[in-house]
Amino acid sequence: MTPRIPRAAMPAATVAFTITLVAASAVAIAAAPAKTAAAPHHSAAPPGTAAAAARALNRPDHDSHRPDDRHRPRPIERRIRLTGGSARATGPGVTVAGATVTIGSPGTYRISGKLSDGQLVVNSADAGLVRLILDGVDISSSTSAPIAILAAGEAEVVLAPGSQNVLSDATTYVYPEGVDEPNAALFSAADLTIGGSGSLTVTGNAYDGITSKDGLVIDGGAITVQAVDDGVRGKDYLVVNGGTLAVTSGGDALKSDNKDDATAGYIAVNGGTVNATSTGGDGLDAETDVLVDGGAITVGSAGKGLNAGKSAVVSDGVVTIDAVDDGVHSDDTVTVDGGSVTVASGDDGVHADGVVTISAGEVRVNRSYEGIEGLKILVSGGIVRATSQTDDAVNAVEEGVGEMEPAPNALIEITGGTVIVDGGTDGLDSNGALTIAGGVVVVKGSATRGGGEGGLDSNGALTFSGGTVVSTGVSAVTSRLPSTGQGWVLYGFAAGQPAGTLVQLAAADGTPLLAYETSKAFQAVLFSSADVATGTHYLLYTGGAATGTPLGEGLSGGGDLTGATPIIELTSGTAAGNTGGGGGPGGGGGPRPSGPRPSGPWPSGPWPSGPVPSDPVPSSPDPVPSEPVPSSS
Repeated sequence: MTPRIPRAAMPAATVAFTITLVAASAVAIAAAPAKTAAAPHHSAAPPGTAAAAARALNRPDHDSHRPDDRHRPRPIERRIRLTGGSARATGPGVTVAGATVTIGSPGTYRISGKLSDGQLVVNSADAGLVRLILDGVDISSSTSAPIAILAAGEAEVVLAPGSQNVLSDATTYVYPEGVDEPNAALFSAADLTIGGSGSLTVTGNAYDGITSKDGLVIDGGAITVQAVDDGVRGKDYLVVNGGTLAVTSGGDALKSDNKDDATAGYIAVNGGTVNATSTGGDGLDAETDVLVDGGAITVGSAGKGLNAGKSAVVSDGVVTIDAVDDGVHSDDTVTVDGGSVTVASGDDGVHADGVVTISAGEVRVNRSYEGIEGLKILVSGGIVRATSQTDDAVNAVEEGVGEMEPAPNALIEITGGTVIVDGGTDGLDSNGALTIAGGVVVVKGSATRGGGEGGLDSNGALTFSGGTVVSTGVSAVTSRLPSTGQGWVLYGFAAGQPAGTLVQLAAADGTPLLAYETSKAFQAVLFSSADVATGTHYLLYTGGAATGTPLGEGLSGGGDLTGATPIIELTSGTAAGNTGGGGGPGGGGGPRPSGPRPSGPWPSGPWPSGPVPSDPVPSSPDPVPSEPVPSSS
């Protein structure tokens, strides 16, 4: 393998900052179960439960404990009418001083009208709820925040049905001596909930758009935020349960940043629609967890898409990311056990400093420097598609271990699901072990780079113990191939084969077993499945038709050999042909011919009938290196 290119040397990816929800261009992939069931090496929780389980370890949000008051008597409303340069108010608890309206006690306040250069302040020393019903409000300020909730037991902003509400703050705030708050167009020092069905447009000209110094919950409404710094921030947590939230920011679009409490500092999206665009930060940035358990999230960012200091979890919903840096990033773990994640990134599509676990749902990395990267990458279900234009599609790497040394803790393990990878260098690259024990695995390595780059590449042990595998590339495999476990066949053509070539594997009696039509040029191909028994003879063809059960990305369970061209008879467990430096030891298949290849075309007729000879069959007219080429990280 080649040394990793420094990230700083990579060209910046172009990010579209006008974001629309992109439906995954999915072709339905039916993953046929492996004929030989293999016990998974790692137990997994039921699909779709990881986000809820992680959420249960965090501090509950304030809204989850609030009693349902939909069927209770309507609270008494105190009305505030904004009149341009001042306001009129009915009922106690409200004072008006010029263009400043102050609410000093708990209760429900319905506010309407326009305040051209003023401020609505909540300063309630009591512990009760202050509910602000915005019913056609337009407030701007040239010196501060248009709405500043400085003190309250709890605050709620309700967007009245059919209402349009607008808030715009100063470009430069004027603070009293020793004061640095508020710092957002809609600011709350208390727990804040925003709901209703009306609309709210917020412009943060100096700092954030919407900020709560405690927790922030969004239950509904059509909310549009444009901010110089962070778009929407809940220090203790930011929870989105519904509504539509469209954010454009110079800093992070959605943020939670409590650094002092391990159960706080999280973002949870359980429903609604989130469109997050950041021109100078991350899409969703959490000090601890980013948890997605529903809804639709679209991110375009100059930094990372989803960035979690602890765990990034997707259990449900649709996540679409276009990011200059990593698409999904965690300093610890990434878990996908439901929903769908589609990523285009300038660095890693999905990155965890620790473990990436995929047990259900769908992960698609359409553009990346490296597709999926972590210390351990464990796939037990779902659909995984990872593409890297420049490096590995999937890479397990351990910090502090040399790139040519086996990393003791690095691991790629596939026990189920459908995994389709396309690497600019390697397809599946583990600096430690690489184990395939189940599922359907389609690997496309580099079409132009051989040597230490291949479809399958590991510094540690490569193991096949289940599943159906096809790997192609200039080198289909650069690891030392196993001599035990599930059978495999490996063949390297004398010259590169173009994209669209159909390769078929058949039993010695001519029964088609697997057919693979690659979308990428290649020279070597490896097959492994429960139908391949070590030491048994198999036939390799090109052409014909793939008529068997589709397994994924051009791979099917058998085909039609009519019109196919026979290439070679292979012995499982023995590499044959020009394999490009891969193959490892394998089993013996008799001495290779040492003379030149006979001239003339390969035979085009059918294989001779009759029994297969019992003596060893020469596997290839080309020499096969006996030692693997060192792999790369």
